[in-house]
Amino acid sequence: MDEQTHERVRDVIASVPSGRVATYGDVAAIAGLSTPRLVGRVLREDGFDLPWHRIIRANGVPAPHLLTEQLERLRTEGVLAENCRIDLKRYRWNPHLDEITVVRRADAPRSAWRSRRPHRR
Repeated sequence: MDEQTHERVRDVIASVPSGRVATYGDVAAIAGLSTPRLVGRVLREDGFDLPWHRIIRANGVPAPHLLTEQLERLRTEGVLAENCRIDLKRYRWNPHLDEITVVRRADAPRSAWRSRRPHRR
């Protein structure tokens, strides 16, 4: 893997916000990799300073050798597991949705921030 790809994977992992998780496949897709295994490789070789605990397997279960520590770290961020499984529908990071929300808040006129309620007469 070239250095540019390696850094792109690190950037994606670093972008996963607290309270959210991403799968190895999510990170691979965003970084343009052909396989999620390369994400695991980057984390294994150079992930000590990244929020590694926010990256989980596609079935929502952390790797067995990391299970206790990973679930504890996620719990401190508000990500709760049930039977050692993270609910991906609830906690999965969607970078595209986050970007849309940021754009709306930054570019929308002040009136668009308020909820739309019918006027009473």
